[in-house]
Amino acid sequence: MYNIFIDGKEGTTGLQIYDRLSARSDINLITLPEELRKDSEARRECLNKADISFLCLPDAAAVDAVGLVTNSNARIIDASTAHRTNSDWVYGLPELSKERREEIAHSKRVTNPGCYATGFITLVAPIVKGKIVGTDYPFVCHALSGYSGAGKKGIAQYESADRGEDLDSPRHYALGLRHKHLPEMVKECGLRSAPVFSPIICDYYAGMCVGVPIHISLMAKKYSVNDLRRYFAEYYAKQNFIKIVEESNIPAYLPSNKIVGSNYLEIYVCGNDEQIMLFSVFDNLGKGASGAAVQNMNIMLGLDERTSLV
Repeated sequence: MYNIFIDGKEGTTGLQIYDRLSARSDINLITLPEELRKDSEARRECLNKADISFLCLPDAAAVDAVGLVTNSNARIIDASTAHRTNSDWVYGLPELSKERREEIAHSKRVTNPGCYATGFITLVAPIVKGKIVGTDYPFVCHALSGYSGAGKKGIAQYESADRGEDLDSPRHYALGLRHKHLPEMVKECGLRSAPVFSPIICDYYAGMCVGVPIHISLMAKKYSVNDLRRYFAEYYAKQNFIKIVEESNIPAYLPSNKIVGSNYLEIYVCGNDEQIMLFSVFDNLGKGASGAAVQNMNIMLGLDERTSLV
């Protein structure tokens, strides 16, 4: 029986982690009564008692929480942005490599990837690693997300009966090109500079589609659409949660909420003889947040990573 504590269980990610774990017979969920959930001493006791704690907190609060841990055996999975580029933490995307999976398995500090970053990195890191494109490639990324990623206040705004008409339309944001996921995208892909990243929030609850265009003329190795699809299939061949969609199954219209409720991520390679379009489709609350966190927990505990996720 493993003792697990979720610090910040009341947030969207925390609630989803709780729901995924509450039915498991191998997990003892340590909980705090409502009046103590922000009590530092009560949280300190839970953080040091747990085998693994999830931090589902704002960045500053996540840093403070780590400071409460004195038990050298206590392990942390941080779902915030606070430690994603910290070299003392392992970036929790096990599909990147066999070595990364081993690092997660043995680490005491794992930082959970951002949702947009998950979509971008799973598309870009393999082609940079394979030297299909250079680290100086001028990447552009567009991404659509449901409003559940906006947090409690954003969800309430979208679900309000008297909301403004502007919420009926997809809305571009991070117009200053300084989105908080960019540093981890650059670091994990080994890029020389950040991509031009344009995220779009839409009027549906969950689901995400991340798109990255590639000009064949700018490739270091000239891969066709089919060549690149085969490359991705080989790269992710042994992964449980990343699927490469065959050409015959590519739809005329690609919905962003196609696999909501799962921990899967689907990769689409489309295009023609001059340009290629890469897409990753997944649940921003699943592989983009709580599902990825539980997957990392399973790996850290030496369990089948699919436990409670399939």
